[in-house]
Amino acid sequence: MSKNKSKIFKLYKEVNLPENVIEHCKVVAERALELSTRFNNVDRELVLSGALLHDIGRSKTHGIDHGIVGAKILRKKGYPEEIIRIVERHIGAGIPKNEAIKLGLPPKDYIPETLEEKIVAHADNLVNGNKKVDIHYVLKKWESKFGRDHPAIKRLKKLHKELTGEDV
Repeated sequence: MSKNKSKIFKLYKEVNLPENVIEHCKVVAERALELSTRFNNVDRELVLSGALLHDIGRSKTHGIDHGIVGAKILRKKGYPEEIIRIVERHIGAGIPKNEAIKLGLPPKDYIPETLEEKIVAHADNLVNGNKKVDIHYVLKKWESKFGRDHPAIKRLKKLHKELTGEDV
């Protein structure tokens, strides 16, 4: 096991991350590494660490702010900014400032910018609990939750196309 992975598993115990969330993070990491194979210019170690840590904030909350809470935990523990940004920006296909304000989040953009941030965010979208799902499952779920014309649906489709080359 890599040094980073053992440090991450130690942190899981330290913050009492629920076992089901740990399992989810492992499946997201698997999915993220699968998505990363299409790209030569991706930092796979960063993708792996970001995916394993993306839901660390769920040790304190299961709300929409778990990415922000997770980023705070990692900042206190001295993690690199690249990982902190993955955790903070992984929700959905990103949340722009105007939607963040409506959701009661600190007013800023939470849109994944780097390839690694995008891969982890989308890998998380393509995992439901600890089961891998396809984009059609996710679209159906999001459309019933947000409505067909919600901007999040457009962001999801755009992200999927960018990372897989597939139109949906």
